[in-house]
Amino acid sequence: MMISGEDPSLSVLVLVCVQMSRAQEPHRPFLPFGNPFRMILPKGTQLSPKLLALLNNFEDTLATRLKKLKPADKEDVLRVSWMISAMVALCEIHTDIKTLITSLELPVSDWEDKWIDVYLANSVKLLDICISFSSEVARLKQGHLYLQCVLHNLSSASSNQFVRARSSLDGWSMHIASKNPRLDNCFSVMDSLVKMLDEPNVKNSSKGKVLMRAMYGVKVVTLFICSTFAAAFSGSPNKLIDLPVPESYLWAGEFMAIQEFINAEIRSIYSIRSFTILKELEAVDMRAKKLYPIVQEDGVDRTETGVLKESTLDLKKSVDIFSQGLDHLAKEVDRFFQIVLTGRDALISNLRIGGDAFDHVRGSNTGKNQMVR
Repeated sequence: MMISGEDPSLSVLVLVCVQMSRAQEPHRPFLPFGNPFRMILPKGTQLSPKLLALLNNFEDTLATRLKKLKPADKEDVLRVSWMISAMVALCEIHTDIKTLITSLELPVSDWEDKWIDVYLANSVKLLDICISFSSEVARLKQGHLYLQCVLHNLSSASSNQFVRARSSLDGWSMHIASKNPRLDNCFSVMDSLVKMLDEPNVKNSSKGKVLMRAMYGVKVVTLFICSTFAAAFSGSPNKLIDLPVPESYLWAGEFMAIQEFINAEIRSIYSIRSFTILKELEAVDMRAKKLYPIVQEDGVDRTETGVLKESTLDLKKSVDIFSQGLDHLAKEVDRFFQIVLTGRDALISNLRIGGDAFDHVRGSNTGKNQMVR
């Protein structure tokens, strides 16, 4: 509108300038804090409020689990107690993804072939890794038998018993220095999982995008934890995996923090010693080595009787702590194996009948936790 007496050419010039100024201004979103969809999902992705809430809840929970798993002190890297906590966290995270799939109400009949292929391929590889870890825990527990023989033989003052105790200490040293060939398979499996890490491209399913995004998080955290176990069991930091994660994931910050903290400390420990980074195992081996020169085949000098008694008690304490930790760790590895196996079996079963992905898991949980085979 032109004001009376105003030059028409001046009004046109002002209008043009205003329009040019607005064209140069950046687009402002409706929400003052930005578009939440753009913050957490790839460009062009739109989710319903329900799906967005499910995804946010899953990723927030994952971030919380990672935060709780980060050790408070470097001395806790890597203790058997931390490895137990890590395996418990893995069990919880894999249970979380099953809960998410159920909440998505996404029947197997609606799954794309590539989603099924990814799930089945990943699950069978995780089962292989579990078998390797269980094998190594069992090997360490076998070493415990040598130490039990040492303690039993040192309960007597007989020189023959001392000979047997010394022999058992030799057996312990050789056993603990040996390598587990099954770990080699674990390394190759982890390498293949890294190559399969990228999210499959999902075009026409919002639920599928949520599912694949959540599965990516599960795979990343699982690979990280498994790589720390591999480094602990193998006696080498070479199999540690450093995984970059885009900041768009709500759990990315917590993940990068714990990965950097744990991997840096493992590499630091191995730079000064090469035997093991398992603190409880190191304590046992140190006390066994301290005891070895005291236990002579012709008996113990009277002046060393008190030292022998104290060293034997120290060995027993460290052996008991290590043994109890291994028992607990073995149970958690087996629990993780069962979670992965039941999820895999349920998916395969429902591919035949067209039900929800984990109907059989829920059914078995209401009974006697029987495994679907």
